[in-house]
Amino acid sequence: MHVKRFEDAQPYEAPNHRDVVGLRLQGFEDGGPQNQWVGLSQFLPGGGAGPDTTPFEKVYVVLDGEMTVESGGSETVLRKYDSCTIAPGEVRTLENRSNHTCSMLVVIPYPAKAN
Repeated sequence: MHVKRFEDAQPYEAPNHRDVVGLRLQGFEDGGPQNQWVGLSQFLPGGGAGPDTTPFEKVYVVLDGEMTVESGGSETVLRKYDSCTIAPGEVRTLENRSNHTCSMLVVIPYPAKAN
């Protein structure tokens, strides 16, 4: 078992994100998960990300607040404990349109290793 305390989570910068603090909860460390990493994104009101895409899928789980997710010409609002999967190559935009901070768990596979 690999335990990492919240107090030990390190911040990270996510490209094309604004008004957000990301904390790496698990991953990129000895003894941690082998297939994916887990982050906690805390978006201020008006904060968001994108539009952009990645070559791997992502899972978002809203823990508190709400997040508007736009993809493929449609949008939906995720609220507490709602989740979504963004497919590889899917263009998405995130925006916190509320006046409350949105806390969101993010699960992403590790990038492919160069040969």
